[in-house]
Amino acid sequence: MRNSRVFTMLGIALLAGIASVGFASRWLLQTSSSAVTPVAVAAAEVSLGQPLTPTLVRMVNWPTGSIPPGTFKDAKALEGRVVRTSLEPGEPVIESKLAPQGTKGGLSAVIGEGKRAITVRVNDVVGVAGFALPGNYVDVIVNTQEPEARSGDQQQSISKIVLEKILVLAVAQQVNRDDTQPKVVNAVTLEVTPEQAEKLDLARSVGSLSLVLRNQIDNRALPTGGATKVTLLGKPAAVPPPAPAAPAAPTRVKYIARSTARRDCIGVLSGTQGSQECF
Repeated sequence: MRNSRVFTMLGIALLAGIASVGFASRWLLQTSSSAVTPVAVAAAEVSLGQPLTPTLVRMVNWPTGSIPPGTFKDAKALEGRVVRTSLEPGEPVIESKLAPQGTKGGLSAVIGEGKRAITVRVNDVVGVAGFALPGNYVDVIVNTQEPEARSGDQQQSISKIVLEKILVLAVAQQVNRDDTQPKVVNAVTLEVTPEQAEKLDLARSVGSLSLVLRNQIDNRALPTGGATKVTLLGKPAAVPPPAPAAPAAPTRVKYIARSTARRDCIGVLSGTQGSQECF
């Protein structure tokens, strides 16, 4: 009798344990399936301006609590979209890194709204020894002749910063912004506003251009007056000779006519003719 009770209790405990394990496993499966969300990521390295294809995107399970904003849950929604920045394998594809829908691939996809792209010819000196890379910011200096000069004076050369904080879109035909190796090229494409494009086109027609590499987070504008030979050598500017004094206007003397003093007069009659004599 006692042994039967023991076996009964063991059976009940075994059944309770099996039931607990089953409920726990089911709860863990439900919890784990709801804690992740499918997210579209790059399946391979994607270059700037490249359209996305099914082979470049794959779906992975991403923790629901740490999904970046703007991600995609369907890879088909990304077909044909153009990336504005380079993507590494496994990096989530988010809306802020994509060009607007309908944009074709190429450099035009990365040009900002209201901006233009203009290419200038450079060499190893003008191009900052190849360190002006896509994604960097530069200032543009023009060296030309001063427009105003006094008669008889020779025009002076002047170097002046005409554009500040200009984004480099591409060097030659390369737009990869992840490369940090210097590249000596013969052309650099810059992103400018329409007004800046006009100034830059005029600057390269009236003088020679140079690029000045600047810090990417430095947004300060420092207006300068330009450098000439006089300011370069530290000599004071020549003082023009004083203009000759204008001749003094002749002084006009005003004369006042005096009235004749009154005298005593008598009439003289001589024959048929008469006259007047005054004393």
